[in-house]
Amino acid sequence: MSQKPIKYRFYATLLDAFQNYLDSEKNYSTFYSSDNPSLSCDEYEEKVFKEFIDKLNRVPFSSEAADRGTAFNEVVDCLISNTKSEKCEFTIDETLGNVFAIYKNQQFVFPLKLCREFAEYYQGGISQVFVSGTIETKYGTVELYGYIDELLPFTIHDIKTTKHYQSSKFLHHWQHKVYPYCLSQQGCENWLFEYNVTDFNETFTESYSYEPGKYIPDLIDHCERLIEFLESYRHLITDRKLFNLPDEHTSDTDKE
Repeated sequence: MSQKPIKYRFYATLLDAFQNYLDSEKNYSTFYSSDNPSLSCDEYEEKVFKEFIDKLNRVPFSSEAADRGTAFNEVVDCLISNTKSEKCEFTIDETLGNVFAIYKNQQFVFPLKLCREFAEYYQGGISQVFVSGTIETKYGTVELYGYIDELLPFTIHDIKTTKHYQSSKFLHHWQHKVYPYCLSQQGCENWLFEYNVTDFNETFTESYSYEPGKYIPDLIDHCERLIEFLESYRHLITDRKLFNLPDEHTSDTDKE
């Protein structure tokens, strides 16, 4: 870890959210390409801007898709460790071949076979591993941190659930750059990163090898662009942790 004072603290999925904000124009062309779109490009960019500011300020939001993914991840972790969950109640029905999970007053049904396949894939690993590291930018030292879903010897795994999957869906995400970078600061360089993805019918894997010569400059550039955004809109940002300032109302760490 750097001995220089930390000026900013960014969790890995925040970098993903910032990437989504930067790609708003491209995303608009992809998702609103009809002749009569429900939102104009300007309206869409305004919407994405507000969503990112809310993300920065950790404003609670409701997302059934996100809650389904969290519940699935929790089921897998509990099957691996053979323990009960503290935040998600679930029961296994061997006859129906389903797992019934309740999370945030919502019930989700997962194929038992799929849950067990994921759990067996990660046997021998450690779930929910917190990692952090520092990186130097022209604006000062940034601490990068986050939780690895599943950590096996020299392989980092992130569980993703999606309604639709297309090849290289997570190519422009940042977890496969942040987590190996953090672990490399502990002397372990040769990490393989896998996004293990399911649409609850099929499973898919995206693999990325850690490339420090490419990823570190990418991380520095992305962090610097995020810092420039933060400083430009500092008057809108209430989460002081981003600036490494104490705030009793926010947590020190963030789970995706």
